[in-house]
Amino acid sequence: MNPLLQVRTLGQQIWLDNLSRALLDGGQLARLIAEDGIAGVTTNPAIFQKAISDGRYYGEDIARLKRQALTAEARYEQLVIPDVRRACDLLRPLYEQSHGEAGYVSLEVSPALAHDAKGTLAAGKRLYAETDRPNLLIKVPATAEGLIAVERLIGDGIGVNVTLLFSLAHAEATARAYLRGLERLRDAGGDTGRVMSVASLFLSRVDTLVDARLEALGGGALALRGRAAVALARLAYRAYRERFHGPAFAALRAAGARPQYMLWASTGTKNPAYGDLLYVEPLIGPETITTLPDATLAALRDHGRAAADTLSRDADAERALPGELAAHGIDLQEIGDTLQADGLAQFERAFAGMLELTA
Repeated sequence: MNPLLQVRTLGQQIWLDNLSRALLDGGQLARLIAEDGIAGVTTNPAIFQKAISDGRYYGEDIARLKRQALTAEARYEQLVIPDVRRACDLLRPLYEQSHGEAGYVSLEVSPALAHDAKGTLAAGKRLYAETDRPNLLIKVPATAEGLIAVERLIGDGIGVNVTLLFSLAHAEATARAYLRGLERLRDAGGDTGRVMSVASLFLSRVDTLVDARLEALGGGALALRGRAAVALARLAYRAYRERFHGPAFAALRAAGARPQYMLWASTGTKNPAYGDLLYVEPLIGPETITTLPDATLAALRDHGRAAADTLSRDADAERALPGELAAHGIDLQEIGDTLQADGLAQFERAFAGMLELTA
């Protein structure tokens, strides 16, 4: 069987970490959905910058929009929102068949709003209304202000992909914001069963930074390289299971609410010494999502192994790793905060570069 389809039988959704008019116009996204079971699409400013800078599919629209009295950001939105709508429409049958469990497309608010709760809330509501698709997730970074906006968006019945999580503390804070939002929605008489949220935990970047520090230490510390990200994901999944399958969520579950699924992001291997499926094969399990860039998706289809739930293995080793790293002076919470700041800066640069194209 196609390994991508095998993953789905084990309870994990695969989302494509890419979107462009080339994928839409050429029918590739439709084929990925039909033949490989792709169950969602994620986007970010870097993805759209790459697609728009290509020029072949956007040049005429950019020229037309530049003749209108619009801001560069408004022109960007008028370029990408139609693409997001088309992707939502391709996934709409899956969304309907799964009763809202799958079939989503993510669209991110401006990275410039990462520390502006009111601005993020307003932008999220506006983008959701303009896209006008029930299977849209508004993508919001897990900053302190971003999580305030997440709570309010969920409370208004708008689905959210909470992005740029790099630590267990980030995952915990994100889950709390989701639960508070669900309580707001329920208390206001809203339908908690119609709102979806995912928590996007970034993986390869964690190993990149942790490995660099281990290599600077040398000696016995080198044996810990390449282990931090998988351990982080497994520990986050364990916390997810305890939180959303325990008594704390029972009342909301009875009201029809869904758990906030963990989503594995940044799954392309950055270190060529590691296998190209390091962040995929060990992290297959129910009630999770993995979002794959094109190359990682192709690798999984070509030579991936997806015969069993691998997410719950090596529990003792994973629990011990944070302490082992701490003994070498490496604090995973500090790593996470550093990477979140770096990730925001990267998205801000990509977004600024994209606005130069539409200015």
